[in-house]
Amino acid sequence: MDRLHQLALHTTSSVLPPPPPAHPLDPLSPLEIQAVAAVVKKEYAGRSIMFNTITLREPIKRAYYDWKEHSGPVPPRLGYYVLVEDKISAIQEGVVDLTSLTLIQLKRTEGVQPILTPSDLQATEDVVRSDPEVIRQCVISGVPASEMHKIYCDAWTIGYDERWGASRRLQQALMYYRSDEDDSHYSHPLDFCPIVDMNLGKVIYIDIPTRRRKVSKHKHSSFHPTHIKDKFGTKENPSGFRPDDTPINITQPQGVSFNMDGNVMSWSNFKFHIGFNYREGIVLSDITYNDHGKVRPMFHRISLSEMIVPYGSPDFPHQRKHALDIGEYGAGNCTNPLSLGCDCKGVIHYLDAHFTNKEGEATTVKNAVCIHEEDDGLLFKHSDFRDDFQTTVVTRGKKLIISQIFTAANYEYCLYWILRQDGTIKLEVRLTGILNTFICDKDESTGPWGTQVYPQVNAHNHQHLFSLRIHPRIDGDFNSAATSDAKSSPHPFGSVENVYGNAFYCEKTTFKTINDSLTNFESSTARTWDLFNPNSINPYSGKPATYKLVSTYCSPVLAQEGSLVRKRAPWAVYSTEVVPYQDENHGYGRLYPSGDHVAQWSGDGLRGMREWIGDGTEKVENSDILFFHTFGITHFPAPEDFPVMPTEIFDLMLRPRNFFTENPVLDVKPSYAKTTTEVKAGSAGVDSCSLNIDKTSRLAFNGTSGSSCCNK
Repeated sequence: MDRLHQLALHTTSSVLPPPPPAHPLDPLSPLEIQAVAAVVKKEYAGRSIMFNTITLREPIKRAYYDWKEHSGPVPPRLGYYVLVEDKISAIQEGVVDLTSLTLIQLKRTEGVQPILTPSDLQATEDVVRSDPEVIRQCVISGVPASEMHKIYCDAWTIGYDERWGASRRLQQALMYYRSDEDDSHYSHPLDFCPIVDMNLGKVIYIDIPTRRRKVSKHKHSSFHPTHIKDKFGTKENPSGFRPDDTPINITQPQGVSFNMDGNVMSWSNFKFHIGFNYREGIVLSDITYNDHGKVRPMFHRISLSEMIVPYGSPDFPHQRKHALDIGEYGAGNCTNPLSLGCDCKGVIHYLDAHFTNKEGEATTVKNAVCIHEEDDGLLFKHSDFRDDFQTTVVTRGKKLIISQIFTAANYEYCLYWILRQDGTIKLEVRLTGILNTFICDKDESTGPWGTQVYPQVNAHNHQHLFSLRIHPRIDGDFNSAATSDAKSSPHPFGSVENVYGNAFYCEKTTFKTINDSLTNFESSTARTWDLFNPNSINPYSGKPATYKLVSTYCSPVLAQEGSLVRKRAPWAVYSTEVVPYQDENHGYGRLYPSGDHVAQWSGDGLRGMREWIGDGTEKVENSDILFFHTFGITHFPAPEDFPVMPTEIFDLMLRPRNFFTENPVLDVKPSYAKTTTEVKAGSAGVDSCSLNIDKTSRLAFNGTSGSSCCNK
């Protein structure tokens, strides 16, 4: 049961509060992280604690816009923390006021465990290598006791195991053998699974299958350059790499066209704040668009609020493999430091990310967020056939990309938030990294639950499902949502209303209640979803200002009713859920659909999305709403995915409809344009891209296309 204390413990320290940020939504600075830790350490003096999380407690929406739009006070600067105390099972969390350096809230929560950090994952390997029973199981598997330094494990959250529940802070160690430190161990999985108590730092149990399997004797399948040389190198081409790999460079000789004021981005009529936290990673907030002098709000906040990767093997203990990577590890905690010319390419601006270590000291991931522009191809074009297409206008666009990459054990998740000049916001996800693997014997079938992707390597079927949290503010705070379905005319062929049988229309169904919003993707009607302001009507179409969610990668969760997956990720059952937004007294804005603390939650009880839905009768029309969208893919592994996956790409977009009164990029300067009058007069018109103008572009070959001679 939760126990909540409201505190007003004024610090007696002579330490001054850290300097305030440039913007209320800015992530905590290293000095602020250390200030929160200092206040907490004073409260817990004489007790053994480890910090798990220190992050910004974002201001509530009402306080933020009172400050921004109504000259109200700056919202309180608050730091939220989670810690682990020795011999205490409950999660201990609280809030520190950074202006006064006081602890204003302390809360203890039973029945769950705090998020796992990268240091937790790293520590698990040392624990299993030194455990006598793990060593014995390795010997049984065919690994000599003298080679325990070649034993590796991927530390996974245990999900939920009824044998321990949430009484102990546990991880399951998925075991592998690596013959050399530069090899990839995923081609040599082992068949047993130790359970590690993180607080005790010891193995408490080992799950052993009824059928034992010896470690594979096949050569490791690896992917670093030395391995490529071994695999594909020849006398003529010793490196083994393709010889046609010439470089592509991206240049902007006049600099970038975006401007950053701290964490506030201004780009091509967009203005918004870029945040970053330990859990969601990138957060885009207060997104507005300058519509020829009228600044129009679009979204208060957009982020990835949760994800789940359920695996499809029913065999014990694989049923435990259903990682809720954002809630159990954190897209921010696991983010990669990016580097120029590799993860990102072009003229780049980076943002760092700051976290806490176990001692409460600030740590920094350099270049955690990459911001750059790319060519976006054609924004629009039209040519007139009447003069052999000489009358033409061609306008090329740019796109702004805000990206991060995080590693969840074996998988890499590459997240690209993309803004286009026409007001579109896209999210592109690229999956790469390595398949989670399990050993199979030479004579063993993987059955329908997996695929043998390498000799004696079984990769189980699985899904990658994300929850996109959208807090719309389209032309104001009162918004609605609806399905939008392409439908054939209800009137039959030959009727007065549909004489020729060709009529079709868009059927829009507005959600009145939460229950109405529990919808799924429907391919037969090309279903999309509308977020709109019923009080803001387009003067031409007579329809409300809308952002349309176009998303076709909407795999349904395949685990059945009653399964742990469905219980722990209730949001994954539907493609959409719409619930009312509520401020501070109701979970600080309803951020996380599987609850505030996910690790080792049983899935029972009312929390997260299940609590927010309630009986489903609450009104969600023309109000302050939150729109949650489940999207992702179902992955049936294949040998092409091993030993490392080529990126698998899926995306979605939020597209303006009836928001503008005409094409919003008419004011983007054309790349090439000639009117009929200019064609007749032989005038140059507008030209910034022909080969005689754009010196960075040139013919790939001499003469006509198809020539094999390179241009000198």
